[in-house]
Amino acid sequence: MRREGRRRLTVHPDPSIRLARPDDAAAVAELWLTSFKATYPFPPAHPDDEVRAWVAEILLPGTETWITEDGDESIGFLSLGDRSIEQLYLLPAWTGRGIGSRLVRLSKERRPAGLELWTFQVNAPARRFYERHRFRPVEWTDGAGNEERQPDVRYVWP
Repeated sequence: MRREGRRRLTVHPDPSIRLARPDDAAAVAELWLTSFKATYPFPPAHPDDEVRAWVAEILLPGTETWITEDGDESIGFLSLGDRSIEQLYLLPAWTGRGIGSRLVRLSKERRPAGLELWTFQVNAPARRFYERHRFRPVEWTDGAGNEERQPDVRYVWP
C-alpha cells in the first residue's frame, strides 16, 4: 500500500542542550518573541527590533545562556544570572515534553546554592511548573516594578 501525500517527520527523542554563542542571538530573540506573544494577552514592553538588540547586546553577553535544539531547529533557551533564572522560554509546540524540566534541572546544577525567578501572575501554567520543581512563591507585586506593568510573582529555590 502506497502512502501518498504523507511526509516523513524526523523526531529526535532527546533534544540537545548547549551553551549559546553570539551567533545564536537571532534564534534566541525569535524564541523569546514567539513564546511571549503566544503566552501572554498583553504585548511585550518593547518592539521586536529592540528585543532582538537586547538579546544580542545585553542578554547573551550578560548571562549564561543555554539553547535547546531538535536537530537544526532551536526550540527553547534558558538564561542564568548569578543566582537567578533570568529567562526560560520554549516554543509553544514544545511545552509539556520534559524540555523545560531538563532546563530547570540544569539551572539547579549550575546554581546549587539557590535560585530565584520572576513570572507574571497570569501565567498559571508556568507557576504550576515552577512549583512542581520546588520553587516557592515569596513575593507578589502589582506590576509597578516591571516594564510590562503586569502583576508578577517572585519564586525561590530551595
